[in-house]
Amino acid sequence: MLEQQADRVMELSEWSQRWQENKIGFHQPEVHSMLQMNYEAVVNGRSGVRWFFPLCGKAVDMKWLADLGHSVVGVEFSEMAIRQFFQENNMTFSEEDVPAVPGAKVFQNSEGSVSLYQCDLFSFSSAVAGQFGAIWDRGSLVAINPRDRDRYAALIVSLMAPDCRYLLDTLLYNPELYKGPPFFVPDEQVQSLFGSRCDVKLLQSVDALTDRQRAWGLDALTENVHLLTLKAAN
Repeated sequence: MLEQQADRVMELSEWSQRWQENKIGFHQPEVHSMLQMNYEAVVNGRSGVRWFFPLCGKAVDMKWLADLGHSVVGVEFSEMAIRQFFQENNMTFSEEDVPAVPGAKVFQNSEGSVSLYQCDLFSFSSAVAGQFGAIWDRGSLVAINPRDRDRYAALIVSLMAPDCRYLLDTLLYNPELYKGPPFFVPDEQVQSLFGSRCDVKLLQSVDALTDRQRAWGLDALTENVHLLTLKAAN
């Protein structure tokens, strides 16, 4: 099944164009139900957790977590998306260059609880902003080009602090019916990408088919949420 989408490539310029044209059906105006439902499993009794959002867009989830006393670091290629996040949430913010990443900028709210890096995700590293106690991957692994998944998994694992709890959202459907994105990511691939370094637990599986996906030509869609934690070092 994976070969159906193996060669599908979305250029960064295409993602920017989607934001310019407001073709952002992937953006949700409400906090994601999967995050709310599994929040306690990720926080695991901790307070003031540093959360990482890969390909964050303008997700309202980030403000929700900041309001709960956590801090959030996101990476997003579209500067428009980042500016809209702060503007739509009535946050004053600063912007600075990031010396460690040529051409990158970081936008931060005045409280310092939300920092969004405008750059290519693969230019980001723990050298830029350290490691994280939680990761919410709502639409990142399913959005990156399938051929980049090994590189993506290595990056995510490198950003995980020893106590990190990584919440990963994936989609199951027939890739013969839709070319993506969002892309099809079967549970077996989650295991092959992360299983050598992480324990992987399926937390939730729901029927997520709506009229939007029916318009893509799909007749079934399952959304899975996994919790990944680093295996203890030998």
